[in-house]
Amino acid sequence: MQICTVQKAQDIYERLENRRKQLGLSQAEVGLRAFGKADNSAFQALRRGSSPSVEKLIELCRALDWEFYFGPPRDPVGEPQPPAADPEEFANIPVHAASLAAGAGAENGAEPIIDYLSFRRDWLRRIGVVPSNAVMARVEGDSMEPTIWAGDMVLIDRAKKEVPVRKGNAKKGRSPVYAILDDGHARVKRIERPAEDQILLLSDNPDYSPEFAKNETLSIIGKVMWWGHTNRD
Repeated sequence: MQICTVQKAQDIYERLENRRKQLGLSQAEVGLRAFGKADNSAFQALRRGSSPSVEKLIELCRALDWEFYFGPPRDPVGEPQPPAADPEEFANIPVHAASLAAGAGAENGAEPIIDYLSFRRDWLRRIGVVPSNAVMARVEGDSMEPTIWAGDMVLIDRAKKEVPVRKGNAKKGRSPVYAILDDGHARVKRIERPAEDQILLLSDNPDYSPEFAKNETLSIIGKVMWWGHTNRD
């Protein structure tokens, strides 16, 4: 079934005329199908520029095997659509309604899944993520800027919860980023462990000072493996 969309009266007339000719029907035959009367008055009124009522236009569309549609824009009929993601190649990672604060912390309960994002399985393997261990959430706050911005989406590997101890004299790069629960508040921070009994929370924004965390109040959700920026033009 094709879609009949509402435009100006002359445009409607031309489209209905083209459809009528395509089906090999006369104007009178369309009138008979639509209104039970074998006349062309509906077409002639449109040709003169008279806008039809919604009820009349619905019946004309039905007579021509068209759907009358009123609502948000739809994909054009007949235009090829991209194929659905192959589950053998792509994994759907759940997006939770939780917020991870890059700052003081956000309170979250058992947040539901609100969406899914597809990632190539071979890419997930390359970064060492098992799809069943992965979840996604959005970040709020500015303490991790310019690395992670408010509104960015992060991919979290829940299997990676161990933070290695890195001695002060060890050769090292930047500390890894983790999603954490700090005294019940969800946050995203770099974590440094200079010793077994020391946990340091680091922000990338120089306006935020390092914080010492307590083992008894800190729970690691997982390691942040990827983040996606939101365009802010």
